[in-house]
Amino acid sequence: MNDQSPQPSPGMFNPFSPEFLRNPYPSFHMLRSTQPTMKTPMGFWVATRYEDVASILKDRRFGKGFEQRTIQRYGEEVFRHPAYASMRHWMLVQDPPDHTRLRGLVSKAFTAKRIEGLRPQIRTLVDELLDRVEGKGAMDFIRQFAYPLPLNVICDMLGIVREDRDRFEFGGKATGRLIDPTPMSEEELQAANDSFTQWEAYFREMFGERRKNPKDDLTTVLVQAEEDGDRLSEKELVGNMILLFGAGHETTVNLLGNGMLALLSDREQFERLKAEPDLVPGAVDEMLRYDSSVQMTGRCAMEDVEVGGVTIPQGDHVLCLLGAANRDPDRFEDPDSFRIDRKDVRPMSFGGGIHHCIGAQLARVEADVAFRTILERLPDLRLDLDGEPDWRPTFTLRGLMSLPVKW
Repeated sequence: MNDQSPQPSPGMFNPFSPEFLRNPYPSFHMLRSTQPTMKTPMGFWVATRYEDVASILKDRRFGKGFEQRTIQRYGEEVFRHPAYASMRHWMLVQDPPDHTRLRGLVSKAFTAKRIEGLRPQIRTLVDELLDRVEGKGAMDFIRQFAYPLPLNVICDMLGIVREDRDRFEFGGKATGRLIDPTPMSEEELQAANDSFTQWEAYFREMFGERRKNPKDDLTTVLVQAEEDGDRLSEKELVGNMILLFGAGHETTVNLLGNGMLALLSDREQFERLKAEPDLVPGAVDEMLRYDSSVQMTGRCAMEDVEVGGVTIPQGDHVLCLLGAANRDPDRFEDPDSFRIDRKDVRPMSFGGGIHHCIGAQLARVEADVAFRTILERLPDLRLDLDGEPDWRPTFTLRGLMSLPVKW
């Protein structure tokens, strides 16, 4: 599969235009070849080369600086909003030592042994979803498979009972824009606030129940750690439950959807993967590289730092464009081609350094089980699109609103 869209001129670069959201990669190529480390008119920097992005994410001279950066942009009153008040406690936006403490606590539930042990449970969920649609001959792959699968996996891990899961319906519409590098509209912010208020109320009720009746789930682990003196405050507990819930399914929805679109757009690749299922793990990494679920992650320079021959001053914010790094021709031969047998992929899609995605193995296991099972049960699966697919209107999280398929 090749992306042959025309290259835009530098003046055409607009990361929030419909054309960019549909296909950002020509713009990424333009930036990388002309201004690989560039300060934008909006005041932040962007880094597009694989080597530079990897260097920034591993460099301890870059931190998150979330509170300072957020106050600079919006003023201190921004933290009166429930969404931002919750975000300030996420381990995702923390710097050491708070990040070290929070991640060390949460990582106990994401050990390699525990994640691998979820394979039979994930296969059962996959089969249940396919059982519902197999006789119909068609489905919206996003709504009827890619969304409910990771949602149910993370809900099982957190201990959210099945009858309560409908209340979390497609919350990513709000949270996806919340982490974009441009401000939300009043309507978008209100939607995010409403979602966070509902989630906080639900999780606080769960915490009370787990204190009385502990269970074998991640919620109990976090509650007990708080009470064992690990200094996990109530606000940190609530905030990181919301983070784990959101991050635990939204990006995997996109991995499944974007990956399926790439696979079904190249019949030769689909047929080969069906014939050689042992290629699935590598194919999943290629899906992550080719059309990354997460397109960017931000860092703040804690001192003056030189990157790619350019000095980023202390206090400046830089966006590491993961999607651009994953298409860097200096790192990947013919980067706009989708190849399920590509060697030594190592995509930047899960970030790097101390903030490398804690759920990376979980996402890979879910995708591995999902694609193996789909290839086995729906061997003649194909796209049922009339025109272009419908992409979500967010920059940071890249994913499809829908993907009609048939068999």
